[in-house]
Amino acid sequence: MSALARLRPTLISPTYTRLWFGQAVSSVGDAVFSTTLVLWVATVLAEGRSWGPQAVSGVVLATSAAVMFVGPLAGVFVDRWDKRATMLGTEVLRGVLVAVLTAVSFVPTEDLPAGVWLALIYATVLALNAASQFFTPARFAVIADLVTDEADRARAAGLAQATGQTAWIIGPPLAAPLLFTVGLQWALLFNALSYLVSYFAIRGADLTPAASAAAAKQRAQAAERRGLFQDFTAGLRFFARNRFLVALLLLTVIGQLGTGALSTLNVFFATRNLHASAELYGYLGMAMGIGGIAGALAAGRVVQWIGARRTTWIGLMASGVLLVLYSRQTAFPGAVALLFVFIVPITMLNTAMAPLLLAATPQEFRGRVVAVFYPVTRLAAMLTAVLSGWLVGSGLRGFSGSLAGLRFGPIDTVFAVAGLLVVLAGVYARLALPAPAPAPKPAADTAEPAEPTLEGRP
Repeated sequence: MSALARLRPTLISPTYTRLWFGQAVSSVGDAVFSTTLVLWVATVLAEGRSWGPQAVSGVVLATSAAVMFVGPLAGVFVDRWDKRATMLGTEVLRGVLVAVLTAVSFVPTEDLPAGVWLALIYATVLALNAASQFFTPARFAVIADLVTDEADRARAAGLAQATGQTAWIIGPPLAAPLLFTVGLQWALLFNALSYLVSYFAIRGADLTPAASAAAAKQRAQAAERRGLFQDFTAGLRFFARNRFLVALLLLTVIGQLGTGALSTLNVFFATRNLHASAELYGYLGMAMGIGGIAGALAAGRVVQWIGARRTTWIGLMASGVLLVLYSRQTAFPGAVALLFVFIVPITMLNTAMAPLLLAATPQEFRGRVVAVFYPVTRLAAMLTAVLSGWLVGSGLRGFSGSLAGLRFGPIDTVFAVAGLLVVLAGVYARLALPAPAPAPKPAADTAEPAEPTLEGRP
């Protein structure tokens, strides 16, 4: 092999590379769009208003509402529909939605009441994220068909996570100059154009081999003979009866304890426990972003070495221990370094779960499984963030204690307990994630496949 070939980056396959490029551009556009809306609402629309924080939180609530209420049903349609057509259709829809909001944004802000502006923004964000609930499981199913090797699937998941992390490092710094230099309209237009790039990337990818097209047609014909509610409940029953998927979901929910607590409390931990100025808080986020990229890029190699199951339970144990150590930090530089190390195994285990999820899910159920898995984990992250804030603000307010000569306050106690629970989740994962046998093919005359058997141990 020539030196040039060794140096040339490989993104699994040419078709996957096209999909990755389109999604990378779209992810940067989404980061710019989300940051722009928050900045515009906070600094322009609600400037000096007491309801400013509530107005900004409405953007987050609109996003979460789409995930919670649209996501589970979207999976039923994704399993019925052609995946390529679904992806193309959602990119067109999202591009049109952002283009319409861009056109409206040329109207002077003072010409419309604040309530009308907020209603337009919330409706657009809700519709965009509702469309994403169709795009994400469709893309998941397409990648599953394109990438069949476990290590390659982990590598694909790692690239997706690294791309998402990078987008949120690049996007927000771009958003502020675009908004305050050229205006809201051009920042929104940037996102609309990113969907156009994604559309042409998907359209140019070869996603419809004859065999896959024939299989999709047969599944669609079978699905048409059943009702929507029957398909939805069949997906829920399949998930609930599959011990492997239930265990994987439970582990992911527990894993949200650490990141959920950090997202809410880390700024207070920096100023109170680390005695750092609020201006330095951004460096903690930067450490997490860089650590996330490093973990995502290394995950494929690690899964290739030790397997996805071992990566999952070892990652849980390691990240739990590191979170406990982080809770004991009192100096800012050490905390930054430890936070970087903490996020690496977190990202690696999240990446390793993708091939496990794929291996345990038959092709005809992938859309519905993803549409259950990700909304539940999103809800867990939200509840963890809310619970952490309540504990420190009310339940543990004023708490102070000591153990073995170590002093504990409310924030570091929440972090330490969350870390210990994540360690216990790692122990559970070691016992509860046996290697799944290949998913059986469903019988042609039944709506529900047999439950996959479980055999072996990691």
